Amino acid sequence: MIDKMKIYRDTEIPNKAVFVYLYLCDRACKDESSCFPTIKTIGRDLNISESTVKRAIRELEKREYIDKENRFRKNGGKTSNIYYIL
Repeated sequence: MIDKMKIYRDTEIPNKAVFVYLYLCDRACKDESSCFPTIKTIGRDLNISESTVKRAIRELEKREYIDKENRFRKNGGKTSNIYYIL
């Protein structure tokens, strides 16, 4: 089970990173705590820019709230990342 409350105790994390974290938690598969929305989808759904989403994801990785893994198509092209809620 994902403990969403832990991020509220972190007073140093930017608000946009909190929004992105909660979004990823809501999108995560309950059994695996993972999801794979695109940067564009996250930005559109939260009404923030793609660069803001990328900064938030870097911050969440740095603070070990999430882990990110690149995903690739069979032809070698990059697709959306998979995010694991830690």
